[in-house]
Amino acid sequence: MAEKIVTVGSSVGLHARPASIVAEAADEFDDDILLFIEGDQDDEDEGVDAASALLVMTLGAKHGDRVVVRSDNAEAVDKIAALIEKDLDA
Repeated sequence: MAEKIVTVGSSVGLHARPASIVAEAADEFDDDILLFIEGDQDDEDEGVDAASALLVMTLGAKHGDRVVVRSDNAEAVDKIAALIEKDLDA
C-alpha cells in the first residue's frame, strides 16, 4: 500500500473546483484511491473515494490541512498527492 501525506495548496481547500479536478484525475485509475485528513483515520475508517468530487468535499479539508493519500497504486498516489498540493484555484 502506497501512501503520502500532503498539504492542501488550494486557497479555498478541497471544495467544488479542486475536488472536481482531483476526482477526474482519480477516475483515470482502476485502483481505489482513498483520502483522509491526517490524524482522523483509524483502523475502521475506510477514507473517502478520491474519484468522487462530492466525497472529496465531505472531508472539509482547508488550505494548509494535511491529507493522507492512500492506494495500492503508487503512481495514482503520486498524481493525486501532487494535485492536492497545488493551488487548483489559481
